[in-house]
Amino acid sequence: MIPRGNTMLKETKDAKGKTAYLILDGTTYELPVIVGTENEHAIDIRALRKDTGHITYDPGFGNTGACSSAITFVDGENGILRYRGYSIEELAANSSFIETAYMLIFGALPTREERQQFRDLLSDQELLHEGLRHHFDGFPSAGHPMAILSAVINAMGCYHPDLLEIETDEEFLRATAKIISKVRTIATWSFRKGQGLPFMYPDPKLSYCRNFLHMMHSIPYKQFDPTDEQERALSLFFLLHADHEQNCSCSTVRMVQSTEANLFASVSAGICALWGRLHGGANAGVVTMLEQIRDGEASISEYIERVKKKELKLMGFGHRIYKSFDPRAKILRKAAHEMLESTGYQDPMLDIALELADVAMNDEYFTERKLYPNVDFYSGIILRALGIPVNMFPVMFAIGRMPGWIAHWHEAHADSTTRIHRPRQIYIGDTPRPYIPIDKR
Repeated sequence: MIPRGNTMLKETKDAKGKTAYLILDGTTYELPVIVGTENEHAIDIRALRKDTGHITYDPGFGNTGACSSAITFVDGENGILRYRGYSIEELAANSSFIETAYMLIFGALPTREERQQFRDLLSDQELLHEGLRHHFDGFPSAGHPMAILSAVINAMGCYHPDLLEIETDEEFLRATAKIISKVRTIATWSFRKGQGLPFMYPDPKLSYCRNFLHMMHSIPYKQFDPTDEQERALSLFFLLHADHEQNCSCSTVRMVQSTEANLFASVSAGICALWGRLHGGANAGVVTMLEQIRDGEASISEYIERVKKKELKLMGFGHRIYKSFDPRAKILRKAAHEMLESTGYQDPMLDIALELADVAMNDEYFTERKLYPNVDFYSGIILRALGIPVNMFPVMFAIGRMPGWIAHWHEAHADSTTRIHRPRQIYIGDTPRPYIPIDKR
């Protein structure tokens, strides 16, 4: 027997499988239950407004499934992250960023031949159109690199009009290679624009990550030569940021795509969404916090106590999704150690970070609240040691996230059931009122 009441929702099983019943003002409505491959359950409310005249209210969409996707699985309760079914730990130990990017976008790990073809295609697409290069002249030297990155990637569509309407697999492959390859060039040039340094062109003989570091730090007649550990740390940083399910920037890309916007415009919108300090800018907050401790503004114990009193925030701890630990943080912690040892780079902030993490993880205040170090806690240390300034941190995030955005754009683009995204609202403004002439106000 189904209890009566004003509004009640519960799940039950019947002969057809699992069904949810919504009881609203004495009327019962049946709602299908969708089950994912990892046993995630969702109540299908697509007909709710039509059938009941009601909508759901979910600010921030924390309980709303906006799509179904085969790309990334996150289990925050158990600290699990998988790309296309592959665990992030296995990928980090065995794969590279480019191989992982291919797998995310095209659905399977490449063969040796496919991987080489993709690398060759990325090398072919490294250079920017000379007309696009001159766009950098229009930005002030103090312009934020995220603004430049978003604007120039959006403008790329003007130089490749044949890819604004993607109809074939070959067109999608070319557009993918152009964006993933050229985003490095655009990012490094946005940095060098602000530094007053000459633009360094990509070197087709170098790997993806070495090429990035070359364009960032080389100067004419003196090429920067990173260690293998530096290259590996950067590859891991990109790989671990390659996708993370329906976060704000990914959802933005899918929302913009739902209007049938082109790939360049959609990922450009994702860059803008990523820019915020609560998203792509979070690791910059970690560096600021560690600098404050290093500079003597507060000792570690004092900082911890002020966090408990809610006077300060402990940046880089806790995660909206991960309720136990962030699996990416463990991987980056090891990579940071290995990279710093390989270069002999002395950074007292790493020692501060490790001591801070140790103190917090042994304090009941933080363990009870499941506040563990997340990926931002260690990524800032790695980027800092690679000579990446803080204002470039979200740019680095964007480079890493590009394969995920492209994969989600393509998944939505290929889905014939995709509808233009149009959230509803609960209006709380004025009820109808008459217009008052200006001389009577």
